[in-house]
Amino acid sequence: MTTFAIATLGCKVNAYESQGYAQGLREYGWEEVAFKDCADVYLIHSCAVTNTAAAKSRQKIHQAQRQNPAACIAVAGCYAQMAHAQLAQDPHIDLIVGSDHKEQLPKLIYQTWQDRVHRVLVNDMRHVNVFEAIAVKQFSHQTRAYLKIQDGCNQFCSYCIIPYTRGTERSLAPDEVIKKAQMLTANGHVEIVLTGIHTGRYGREYGISLASLMQRLCEEVSGLQRLRISSIECNEVSDELIALMKREKRIARHLHIPIQSGDNTILKAMNRPYTLADYEQRIQAIRKELYPISISSDVICGFPAESEEQFAAGLVALRKMKLSFLHVFPYSRRDGTKAAIMPQQIPNEMKKQRTARLMTLSRELHQEYLKTFMHHEVEVLWEREENGYIVGHSSEYLEVCAPYDAGKLHRMETVCIIGIQDERLIGKAQEVRG
Repeated sequence: MTTFAIATLGCKVNAYESQGYAQGLREYGWEEVAFKDCADVYLIHSCAVTNTAAAKSRQKIHQAQRQNPAACIAVAGCYAQMAHAQLAQDPHIDLIVGSDHKEQLPKLIYQTWQDRVHRVLVNDMRHVNVFEAIAVKQFSHQTRAYLKIQDGCNQFCSYCIIPYTRGTERSLAPDEVIKKAQMLTANGHVEIVLTGIHTGRYGREYGISLASLMQRLCEEVSGLQRLRISSIECNEVSDELIALMKREKRIARHLHIPIQSGDNTILKAMNRPYTLADYEQRIQAIRKELYPISISSDVICGFPAESEEQFAAGLVALRKMKLSFLHVFPYSRRDGTKAAIMPQQIPNEMKKQRTARLMTLSRELHQEYLKTFMHHEVEVLWEREENGYIVGHSSEYLEVCAPYDAGKLHRMETVCIIGIQDERLIGKAQEVRG
């Protein structure tokens, strides 16, 4: 039997797409193995968001070559889009596919394995405006399913290469979103996470907002118990969306809203479309209607010319906002972006120190947020067994554990929080009365 292995680098959108590729290859009767194993076919689903991500993509290509010199090697995704000319010089790489042709990728890999004809399929993404709908019917071993509804970005943040690798914004047609969501719930996924490169700008070409789409999903998808947004910009959390979340309890009480910096000068240099005051005002408006909603964020530290004073002031601002947790990224240069050629690049050691300080702040904020749930009820979707406990996530995307009960797996339950263990809440099932 032909075996294949996939290495997925980068974002949740890449992870979603890899699920579709694996599904398509299994339909040819192939068997998936771990990437560290010897396989007949390797797919490196690459990332180019930073120079480091590009280097990791190259490492995976070399790893595949070492593990089986006779293997068929395919490279797809953002790094393939950016570096296709360089990759085409490597005789070990059989197939290079950029940021389109994704619907055909399993077929292209199958054909390349059969005939070993070298193929390079990379188009200028500035001229691609069609959303490629990769069909993912089921996420194996997962209660939660991801549904990609949007691709591309028009924002052009100064540190980001994504608009060049993924192209302009485009969305999956609303009726197709509904059909795919219905298929996922029919296959046992009771929670769906809407994802994209710029999810909050979904539906502009169809004259429909993200909130309107979510309303349809709640009304038309049988079996849907929880609907979640992977990430959204502060200026895209509309009053319409807040009102929908307030009346529709199935929409998760968690919004991941990237801020990237706590300093206005740095935000402007990043070409972010808001000020610190704009961000603060928006999260206040959200909390006013949806308290105690979890609001988490992304932060980049060590951006070019970020002074110690700016960084320290940003720490104060982030603490004041009482975010529930932070995803922290040291700035990493990406060739081809405006930020890569900015003066006053920050030394790596300083970026490491600032990353550590932000991670400490994140842990403190998270602990403070967890404490607000003591002796309160939360709705938990139980997802897995771990060391004698059943583990899942609340609507606020807080990890909750309780003594293991196999009958509760993949089900929603109301629990009372009776303790905190590290970064988890400990839950106790509510007694049924009457």
